[in-house]
Amino acid sequence: MAKFIDVEREKQTVLINSSDIFENSRGGGIYKGKEREFVLKDVNRNLYKNIIEDSIKYFKENNISWWGGSSPTGHVLSSQIACLNHLFLISNDKDAVLNILNNVRNEFIDVLPIPSDKEPFRYISFEVVSSKDRLNEKQSTRGSQCTSIDAFIYAKHKSGKLWLIPIEWKYTENYENNDKSNEDRAGVENKGLNGKGNERLNRYSSLIDKSKQLKSLHTYKESVYFQQPFYQLMRQTLWAEQVIINKEDEVLKADDYLHLHVIPRKNIDLLEKIYKVSGNNMENTWRGQLEDNSKYIIVDPKDFLSPLEGVEKYSELISYLNQRYW
Repeated sequence: MAKFIDVEREKQTVLINSSDIFENSRGGGIYKGKEREFVLKDVNRNLYKNIIEDSIKYFKENNISWWGGSSPTGHVLSSQIACLNHLFLISNDKDAVLNILNNVRNEFIDVLPIPSDKEPFRYISFEVVSSKDRLNEKQSTRGSQCTSIDAFIYAKHKSGKLWLIPIEWKYTENYENNDKSNEDRAGVENKGLNGKGNERLNRYSSLIDKSKQLKSLHTYKESVYFQQPFYQLMRQTLWAEQVIINKEDEVLKADDYLHLHVIPRKNIDLLEKIYKVSGNNMENTWRGQLEDNSKYIIVDPKDFLSPLEGVEKYSELISYLNQRYW
């Protein structure tokens, strides 16, 4: 069976060559030093046409790094681009954001503007970081070199408490065995050297030990917490906990959180792979590390946005998402 990433690459390449979904931009853009048919020459056309200007302005005003460079990537399989294409247009529509959140868990009475943005009029923010470095990462810069949340909703729960809703967005990602606790500074595994792996262990191990959500382990080296995709989920969980613990010094003040993981259900290479570290699939592996499984939800992107279907002002967006992603 063909891998999901290969199926999607072929689909997107066909769209580039046979439709106007990319506004007649063609492939052949540069990626890793070579021309690729699945990389657009006009990188801005990788974004849904009705968000190009505003999303680029948003990233510039908030000093957010684009994946792989200083501008949107032309790579049509980018999950950052997919996240923006799904969520940016609705990010200033309070009712739409509240509806998609309650479609996942119907417990929220309001969503709030994101105060960490330069102009806090959006109800979904992108590449969000904490006000200060809470994870021993030495910096807190949106979109690069630290734990940065793909998309974020700030919600009021029916209990009256404020909740953080960090969203991790996946598209075609799948992971080989890649132990982050054993990487050296060159980015390759070398168990005999002290390097990046030991830095990561020193950075996160004590925070995991103190976590109320992540189960402590006897040793963290080569553990589930340092294998992808769990390495990302571990850091995001610690991020949410630390923002709540330090809420007096944070712009985002909250008492609880819900961690959303948006993954296409067809990406079985990510979801159904049996991970060596656990002998289990992705969801069961991660849930086995959590004290409270109600704080973690996986949702398919089409299901996430299903409350928008039939809403006239979003009919063009839904048509675009159906054609390109769903």
